[in-house]
Amino acid sequence: MRRERGRRPRRKVCAFCVDKVENIDYKDAAKLRRFITERGKILPRRISGNCAKHQRQVTIAIKRARNIALLPFIAD
Repeated sequence: MRRERGRRPRRKVCAFCVDKVENIDYKDAAKLRRFITERGKILPRRISGNCAKHQRQVTIAIKRARNIALLPFIAD
């Protein structure tokens, strides 16, 4: 079996752009939970597949949700 060199995996498409989402709501904890790790860290763009605009909105929404205790700061 030979490895293919120089071939990158396909770039993920932004889930929010596909759904034509304008603003990301911080109160939707179930959707935001997909973008944090088991440890409670925010997933980077290259892993989540978000575009830059929506990644910034996700980050702000997660931080707001953490402040009002909808999401944890850290895992147990």
